[in-house]
Amino acid sequence: MGEPEPQPGPEGGSAGRRFTWEQIAARTGRGQPPQPRWLVIHRKVYDISHFHRRHPGGARVISHYAGQDATDPFTAFHLDKALVRKYMNSLLIGELAPDQPSFEPSKNKLLVEDFRELRTTVERLGLLKPNYLFFALHLFHILLMDIAAWLTLWYFGSSLVPFLFCALLLGTVQAQAGWLQHDFGHLSVFSKSKWNHVVHKFVIGHLKGAPASWWNHLHFQHHAKPNCFRKDPDVNMHPLFFALGKTLSVELGMKKKKFMPYNYQHKYFFIIGPPALVPLYFQWYIFYFAVQRKQWVDLAWMLSFYIRFFFSYSPLLGVKGLLGLFLLVRFIESNWFVWVTQMNHIPMHIDYDNNMDWFSTQLQATCNVQQSLFNDWFSGHLNFQIEHHLFPTMPRHNYWKVAPLVKSMCAKHGIEYQCKPLFTAFADIVYSLKDSGELWLDAYLHK
Repeated sequence: MGEPEPQPGPEGGSAGRRFTWEQIAARTGRGQPPQPRWLVIHRKVYDISHFHRRHPGGARVISHYAGQDATDPFTAFHLDKALVRKYMNSLLIGELAPDQPSFEPSKNKLLVEDFRELRTTVERLGLLKPNYLFFALHLFHILLMDIAAWLTLWYFGSSLVPFLFCALLLGTVQAQAGWLQHDFGHLSVFSKSKWNHVVHKFVIGHLKGAPASWWNHLHFQHHAKPNCFRKDPDVNMHPLFFALGKTLSVELGMKKKKFMPYNYQHKYFFIIGPPALVPLYFQWYIFYFAVQRKQWVDLAWMLSFYIRFFFSYSPLLGVKGLLGLFLLVRFIESNWFVWVTQMNHIPMHIDYDNNMDWFSTQLQATCNVQQSLFNDWFSGHLNFQIEHHLFPTMPRHNYWKVAPLVKSMCAKHGIEYQCKPLFTAFADIVYSLKDSGELWLDAYLHK
């Protein structure tokens, strides 16, 4: 039997059509010929088959919710929802039929309702409002260290100790600027998206030498579907370099795939992971990305960083010394970045997209690190990764305020809320790689 045709509503027209969840689930853009891409927001059904390529947040991030309810991610990612809805009207093709539940049948209705109530509480308490002084001081301390690094070489000379101290300061600048650009990229600072985008280009482009469009393309996908293989770019290294997660590692072994000796991945992680990601991969790929996608404004901001760096340090160090300093700074930044960003995710559940509710999706993929002044500064408040994932536009200085509410909700629904000491979180990266490598080897040899 064929699928029943959507029925027109009382008002008639395409926007009056009624759909079932079964019909929505079939419109994922896959198949031969490819199916349309539909998604649901607040019971309204939208056809994004053509729009997804023009989506400001990226084609993939919205496509990851094709065939699904996107209500909670829509709420989480957008600042001016009323404005966005005006542009969505042209995509509206109907709504769920009256006999259809507001939530997908596979999802926990009570959990979804409780999270949406929590979101309302967060907004009422003003936890999405930024403290501008906090971000101004953070930017100031980055610029201060940047100036201090140059003054160190100018005053003390280019001998080993001043050289290393300068590199340490510049590595810290890069790491802290990375956390700051993250704030602007998530629209966490200004109430208008436009101003966040402008300052984001300055921080990531001029202070770090990377394109804002590249960060947006990758990072929003990660937040939309964290630790979901084929949807989260951060875990798409599987299986080229690492076997990640219990499910995927066993699957890889059963298929007899061996791109790397995964049973040793907890050892070679120290070689091709923290020290190599930024200087050996990101460093060239960001230029390829900007040129290939014709992001000329981003490329101009990037070049301003490299021009400034060259004219600041080549008179003090010469070309060889300049290159040595640059690579050392990238090495420091890379180690800092990888350990901090992966301590919250690699030890957690990694699998294919199972279309879970927003709250469960984020809690199974993220964990926290204990709060302290140092941990907050060192990680750019990403020690509150759970709260950040649940409320990506929340200013980071408010994470600790919402954390008790999130813990309470986890306790109510029997969901584990993981919070670890900093070095335990680091060690768990290695332990989880070791465990998944052993699972792969066992499946590879015996199944």
